[in-house]
Amino acid sequence: METFLNWFPLDLPLIAQNFDRFLVGVRVTLGLTFLSLALGAALAVPLAIARASRHRVLNPLVWTYTYVFRGTPLLVQTYLLYYGAGQFAFIRDSWLWDPVLSQAWWCALIAFTLNTAAYSTELLRGAIVDTPAGEVEAAIATGHSYCGRLRRIILPSAFRRAIPAYSNEVIFMLHGSVVASTITLQDILGVGRWLNGRYYLAYEGLITAAVLYFIIVFAITRVFRWLERRYLRHLERRREPAAAAVAPPMGIK
Repeated sequence: METFLNWFPLDLPLIAQNFDRFLVGVRVTLGLTFLSLALGAALAVPLAIARASRHRVLNPLVWTYTYVFRGTPLLVQTYLLYYGAGQFAFIRDSWLWDPVLSQAWWCALIAFTLNTAAYSTELLRGAIVDTPAGEVEAAIATGHSYCGRLRRIILPSAFRRAIPAYSNEVIFMLHGSVVASTITLQDILGVGRWLNGRYYLAYEGLITAAVLYFIIVFAITRVFRWLERRYLRHLERRREPAAAAVAPPMGIK
C-alpha cells in the first residue's frame, strides 16, 4: 500500500486529511446553487408569462433585464454587486447594507438568482410560445379563461417540455457557482485553491474539486433523466412491436 501511495502522483493522505473542508465546500456550493435556482425559477414564471403575452409595457422591460443578464458574464455581475455596491453612500447607509449587501454569501446569492432567472425566463417563454395550438384551442372551447388556461394547460405543458433544457441550466449554474470562490467564499473550488496554496501543491486541490463536481453533475443528470422518463413519456416515439413488422404476403402492397 505504501508503495502504491509513493507511486501515485496525488497526495491522497493529505486530501483525506482535509476532506472535511471539501464537505463544507460542497454544502456551500449546493446551498448557493439550488437556492438561487429555486428563487430564480420563482421569478422566471411571471416574467416568462409577461414575455410570452407580448405586453406593450412589461415585455420590453423583461426583455431588457434578460438581455443584460444573459449578455454579461456572471463574474462581472457578482463583482459589480460585491465590490461596486459599497461605492454608493445611499446603499451603505441603507438597512440592507449590514445584514445583506456587505456579506459575500448574500451578494453571491443575489447575483446567481438574477442570472439564472434571466436564462430561465427565456427558456420558459419559449416553452410557453411553443405550446401546441390544439391544446390552447381545446381549453378555449371548454370555456377556460386566460388565467385558467395558464394554470391548467399552458404552464404544466411548458414545464414538462422545458425539463431537458432546464437540466442544462442547472448544470451551468453549478459550474458558474465557482465564481463564489473569487469573493472569499469557501465553496468546492475555494477549498481546492486553499489546499493548493496552503501546501504549495499543483493538482491535489483542483483535481479533488473536479471529482466532486463530476459526482454532483452525474447525480443531477440521473435525476433529470428520471424526470424526463416520468413526465415526457407521452412525447416519446412509439416503437411498433417487432412482431408487427412482418412483410405482407406476396401480391399485396
